[in-house]
Amino acid sequence: MADAKPVEGKAIEPRPGHESEGRPAALIAWGLYILSLPSANLLVIVGLIVAYAGRSSATGLARDHIEAQIGLFWSVFWWTILLWVAIIICGVSFFAAPVTGIVLVPLGLLLGLALFFLTVWFTIKSIIGLIHLVGDKAP
Repeated sequence: MADAKPVEGKAIEPRPGHESEGRPAALIAWGLYILSLPSANLLVIVGLIVAYAGRSSATGLARDHIEAQIGLFWSVFWWTILLWVAIIICGVSFFAAPVTGIVLVPLGLLLGLALFFLTVWFTIKSIIGLIHLVGDKAP
């Protein structure tokens, strides 16, 4: 089958496997990841769904970005769970034995600070990912 010649004034539709396939999904997912901070992390779930939905048709650079988005979500998700479990353990331990408060209160504050920095890191990583995608660079 011969390649179709472009008709003047009409856009050429990308074929399956074209480099730009999946790019809109990757752009939307990065944007939703960035907006997750002001949305109390609700939009990050939507971004993850967009990334999973776009993964099957994405190719090339867009596929790399979508894989990076999915990996970023799951790594931050599990670190967040771990930090919250540790914070809860500190809180329960403090109320069970208030004498240990001299150790548990600063530890709980450090864990809360780590949770804050994890959120900031996620947002910065998402902004950098979006900048790289717009600039046609790997994530």
